[in-house]
Amino acid sequence: MAARAVTASGGSSGAGAKPTATKKAYCARYKCIALTFDDGPWPYTPELLDTLKKHKAKATFFLLGRKVAVRPELTQRIVDEGHDIGNHTWDHADLTTLSDQEVLNEVTSTSDIISQTVGKAPTMMRPPNGATNDRIGQLMAELGLSQILWTGSTLDWQARDVDVIRKRTLALAKRNGVILLHDIVPETVKAIPAVLTKLEKEDYHFVTITTLLQGRELRGGEIYPPRGK
Repeated sequence: MAARAVTASGGSSGAGAKPTATKKAYCARYKCIALTFDDGPWPYTPELLDTLKKHKAKATFFLLGRKVAVRPELTQRIVDEGHDIGNHTWDHADLTTLSDQEVLNEVTSTSDIISQTVGKAPTMMRPPNGATNDRIGQLMAELGLSQILWTGSTLDWQARDVDVIRKRTLALAKRNGVILLHDIVPETVKAIPAVLTKLEKEDYHFVTITTLLQGRELRGGEIYPPRGK
């Protein structure tokens, strides 16, 4: 059976639209997985978007503010094609090493440029390298941004090998999984067609984080998936 992604009327969102009743039931009925891509938008992103569209798959993109600023049209395309977008800071700083004000500058500047570009501010963020702590959580709570981590990382930025990335992604696949990938890695973009084809045969449905939550709204600062899950 080919995987079916949720359409705009049935469950994908751009920059954090509130879920509907239809979304709430979707991943209870189907075998969902969320592919997430960090550090873009980048020149390889259009090829990835073409692949996702071909497979009717939705994904979540955690964007760097400085890259949104120079690629507004590509950022808009991500949203227009039904994918989620989230805040990944302005330039990928380790937030735990920064002062409170520096953290706020990194994150708010990114939310601002995303809002200016697509007309909607993100409601989720991903701390670079997953580096967070209670202080960062409190600051994100003040900003109303949930923290999205992952159930498995491909370490694709280290591998730089199409076959290795494909195998790692497939090995990490599980129902309601959140897999960390990077659309700035060309080998990842090349690996995705085979990943989607294989997982489609296993009845996976490729959805956004919003859809995966099945109607639950995360609190500001809340970590999802919870660590250890």
